[in-house]
Amino acid sequence: MFDKLLIANRGEIACRIIRTARRMGIKTVAIFSDADRHALHVEMADEAVHVGPPAPLESYLNTARIIEAAQATGAAAVHPGYGFLSENPDFVEAVEKAGLVFVGPSAKSIRAMGLKDAAKRLMEKAGVPVVPGYHGEAQEVVVLSAKAAEIGFPVLIKARAGGGGKGMRKVDSQPEFKDALAAAKREARAAFGDDRVLVEKFVTSPRHIEVQVFGDNHGNAVHLFERDCSLQRRHQKVVEEAPAPGMTEEVRAAMTEAAVKAARAIDYSGAGTIEFIADGSGPLRPDGFWFMEMNTRLQVEHPVTEAVTGLDLVEWQLRVAAGEPLPLAQPDIAICGHAFEARLYAEDPANGFLPQTGTLHHLAFSDAARNDTGVRSGDAVTPHYDPMIAKIVTQGETRDVALAGLRVALAETHIAGTVTNLAFLEALATHEGFAAGSVDTGLIDRDLASLIGREPPQEVAVASAAFAALGIELDAAFAGWRLWGEAAHRIAFTVDGERLERRLVLHGDGSASLTGGNEAVRFRDVVRDGDRIRLRLDPHGMAVEARLAVYPTVEGSAVSVRFGGTTHEFAFDDPLLAAAHHAEEGDVVSSPMTGVVRAVNVRPGSAVAKGDKLIVLEAMKMETSLVAPREATVADVLCAAGETVEGGAILLRFEEADA
Repeated sequence: MFDKLLIANRGEIACRIIRTARRMGIKTVAIFSDADRHALHVEMADEAVHVGPPAPLESYLNTARIIEAAQATGAAAVHPGYGFLSENPDFVEAVEKAGLVFVGPSAKSIRAMGLKDAAKRLMEKAGVPVVPGYHGEAQEVVVLSAKAAEIGFPVLIKARAGGGGKGMRKVDSQPEFKDALAAAKREARAAFGDDRVLVEKFVTSPRHIEVQVFGDNHGNAVHLFERDCSLQRRHQKVVEEAPAPGMTEEVRAAMTEAAVKAARAIDYSGAGTIEFIADGSGPLRPDGFWFMEMNTRLQVEHPVTEAVTGLDLVEWQLRVAAGEPLPLAQPDIAICGHAFEARLYAEDPANGFLPQTGTLHHLAFSDAARNDTGVRSGDAVTPHYDPMIAKIVTQGETRDVALAGLRVALAETHIAGTVTNLAFLEALATHEGFAAGSVDTGLIDRDLASLIGREPPQEVAVASAAFAALGIELDAAFAGWRLWGEAAHRIAFTVDGERLERRLVLHGDGSASLTGGNEAVRFRDVVRDGDRIRLRLDPHGMAVEARLAVYPTVEGSAVSVRFGGTTHEFAFDDPLLAAAHHAEEGDVVSSPMTGVVRAVNVRPGSAVAKGDKLIVLEAMKMETSLVAPREATVADVLCAAGETVEGGAILLRFEEADA
């Protein structure tokens, strides 16, 4: 076993690898960009080397700098994590040419599976079922459009390189095909440097089920059972679980046999995942699943497999890379219980799941879960990298027990400082169909409205915010005493874009009242304890508790209140700023996030209709189209293709609407 390992990655996965390496007595070397100089993975590693500016191409994708860092620190091996260079065969060859060990498969295996079209042809030869579609070399629009018509709509356009939902578009009819193809190609070129695509039949009610495989350099290959990754948004996984709901021993045997056959077909070594699409319109069938692709790396969702097998997949990777045989043979690997993983992102589900940035002023996880993260309170989510905050993993003897644990873990998680998908994950965890195990990749799209709906804050939450904002301690001497009457405070917040005005009265007997909402509430015994506030509601003295975090904003301050299973941000609003905002509303198009302008489809004087695509913006390798909010004439275009723009920047102005 090598004694020092360089981790060619960042964030959560770098921290995850460091933990296993530390347990095995292996020293670790982290790499970091300017944006990550004070990151958690840098703090955790034994050594850290700066590799460049924030842009991934100049840092985490800079092969020469990474190999220089490994050689300078005396590292014997390089672990790529996932993403970045993990599936780049040229990087593997460069690492090995430098006399270092690459923790992963051979460059030959990665090349065999790296391009989806070639991989599917290879799998057909190996006897693995594949999805019907066009996997050829021709890329002309007319050819691909004709092939789509032959296959029959709906179809799925997929980038032949890479994954993660990038360069992927579902097309329901022929008229949509040309625009969808252009968008998929742009996104694929930006993410993978390769804009070639394949076209496949879109399977109705599809389920995404994948099998974890492992091979070594001694001719052994095994599976570690399956994971269900059907809960997806924008073709990206949100919640994963193991084993798959409704999986029978007959179907499992067929699917895992096909997965091991695929791994053996390319002499695979290390951790890999064979992804299948299964027909979810009824019970799973031995003849109802098809090969989609192979990920020749450790998957983001590997913790659920670790939870149900009791194995450390990173340790297996390191042992195989060091030349050891697989630690266990197939008969010795068992599955026990059930596990879930929920991906907590800085993103806005109510706004098309757009990535968000900002400082994590408060970050608290539940002790009821395994929380894999690469950030701490005070760290920033930047536009340069994936906006994942954490992976929340729970397990139990049964699916119901594991799911109940996930609900508890999510309810006890509190984040303040940026928009997240936490409430969305909680809604998913309580979704009736999901709870029953009835899942497919279309579930989120079908029920999106109910999953992103938000209730207004309860008055207890408003009162908690008021106490925190005003800095009032009810148990302080004379807190509510005044010479000529009771102390009263008026306070105004902005919550979810709505203005709230309340009156907080402090009574001489140590109680307080909040009025101005739909109901007046009176409470007593208010106690602040760190990030928690406890109080009793009159008239029956019911005890309640909320979590609080006060943090600065551009306009002033805000209080984040976690109560009743929801989080609300109570911002102290500035009337002048609010007036300025509403004056511009409807007459401009602003950038919803920091990103790069990829296309500008209008010019000054252009007449546009409501919904017309005006500007294409790319952030974190995903494209977003900005559309006209109303019928208008363009007055000014304030950006250009290729330009980096900040979140909130005005990109385009319209002529004033007629009275």
